[in-house]
Amino acid sequence: MAWLTGYPRDQVNWHPAINEEKCVKCGMCMNCGRKVYEWIEEKPKVVRPNECVVGCTTCANLCQGSAITFPRLKELRKLYQEHKIWDAVKKDLMEKGTIPSGSGCCGGV
Repeated sequence: MAWLTGYPRDQVNWHPAINEEKCVKCGMCMNCGRKVYEWIEEKPKVVRPNECVVGCTTCANLCQGSAITFPRLKELRKLYQEHKIWDAVKKDLMEKGTIPSGSGCCGGV
């Protein structure tokens, strides 16, 4: 996954959680393009948490009941910094020609 470039997805704590008391069963989460959710026993369930795109919160943003939450972004950013994930992603993007070499940020990759 380009957002992680070489870092194992299963070691990243990033996936939705549903507060069943707030869930109004609107079904918006079922639009997830990564198929993170399934409708089980008349409500949505997170069944493939590691398929969630790291950093994406679209389902939470559109949930009518505000029932979906994610881990704290601060912790995700800390992981990216500690494991130099930003540097690896930037290097990969430059090698692919997606961004020009020598672009600023990320510790001078």
